[in-house]
Amino acid sequence: MDKILIRGGRRLVGEVTVGGAKNAVLPLMAASLLVDGWMTITNVPRLRDIDTFKVLLAHLGSEISGDDGNRTLRIRTRDVAVPEAPYELVKTMRAAVLVLGPLVARFKRARVSLPGGCAIGARPIDLHLKGLKAMGAEVEIEHGYVTVSAERLRGAKIYMDTVTVTGTENLMLAAVHADGTTILENAALEPEVVCLADALNAMGARITGAGTDTIKIEGVEKLHPIETRVIPDRIEAGTFMVAAAMTKGNVLIKDCPHEHLHALNLKLKEAGTEVIQEDGGVRVIGDIPIRSVDVKTLPYPGFPTDMQAQVMAMMAIASGLSVITETVFENRFMHVGELKRMGADITIDGRSAVVKGVRRLSGAPLMATDLRASASLILAGLVADGLTEVSRIYHLDRGYEKIEEKLMALGADIERVKSRETAARASKYAKAEA
Repeated sequence: MDKILIRGGRRLVGEVTVGGAKNAVLPLMAASLLVDGWMTITNVPRLRDIDTFKVLLAHLGSEISGDDGNRTLRIRTRDVAVPEAPYELVKTMRAAVLVLGPLVARFKRARVSLPGGCAIGARPIDLHLKGLKAMGAEVEIEHGYVTVSAERLRGAKIYMDTVTVTGTENLMLAAVHADGTTILENAALEPEVVCLADALNAMGARITGAGTDTIKIEGVEKLHPIETRVIPDRIEAGTFMVAAAMTKGNVLIKDCPHEHLHALNLKLKEAGTEVIQEDGGVRVIGDIPIRSVDVKTLPYPGFPTDMQAQVMAMMAIASGLSVITETVFENRFMHVGELKRMGADITIDGRSAVVKGVRRLSGAPLMATDLRASASLILAGLVADGLTEVSRIYHLDRGYEKIEEKLMALGADIERVKSRETAARASKYAKAEA
């Protein structure tokens, strides 16, 4: 199993290009199930979750081809022999439930493993099922699987009790073929939802209101395949922005979707970081000491929960006291224990973390617990004294493509090694320090 080794203390300088958004690619891949023809998706990053979704689509009967060099993915689904998403795939990637809506819409039936809980908290699909029931589907739950069937879905007015991105996307994917009009109230506003709606409209759907809390979908008989480009990944961009700020760096982040990062931009500026919009990207300059800021995660356009761990790493070395409140997921402070192993002064109080900035962090062996926690530990390692060793980085590979290579190009002393090499590298580094 791979690990990442980081020797902290280097200032990041240069340019880095943001890849396509994982959370936009996956619903577009699910949308390919709605058409009989080659759907082409461009600007596709090489990530573990995308590979898993490819396996799922192949299991369903899709033909898949692509060109990694050109970041292009082509998918065609003529028929589905077994409309099922098995537990072995859903347990590794909750977004697999996105096949539920399009399978029912086009093939009249879907059987999907219930995802259960995950590391950062329970994320049930009850709102997905509530919406499908309102559209006339029959829902049965047995032996850990949910089976949804409908000879023909019908439009409905659906209010979602809580904001859910995958729920909004799943119901949009189902409603495009429903008889009549479907209205989703309290819908998610995320840019990835808008990306999916734009693609579906280009395919022949009639969707209005994406990007607001009320989305209207008028059902159509047939969609056609298209070529569509994935939007840049705002969370990858935000991670590099925080990395530049923490290391007192000067980094131009190219293809940065600055319009999707308003809340983060404000917090970085409040912390004393320069954030300058330039042609082709955003420049982040962190020349002055970081000031403590309070953060409260909220659904978009609020501060993204997927940036909470990274900002906590930054607050760990800020001057003063900050309070970080997590309102989206109930168990998203698992990185705190690892940051404390590096010398961070953090106290958990319910759904808030009180962070008292320290003068320095020290490198330590660390274990990643989830995707964004992995990123926060790497950021902490960039500014820590000595060697930081991050294990279980398969979490990282779900959402960041070769982040260590991108950081290395900016001047970081970072490398990916096999576990058997780690002890030898660490020993060599310790001798060099001595």
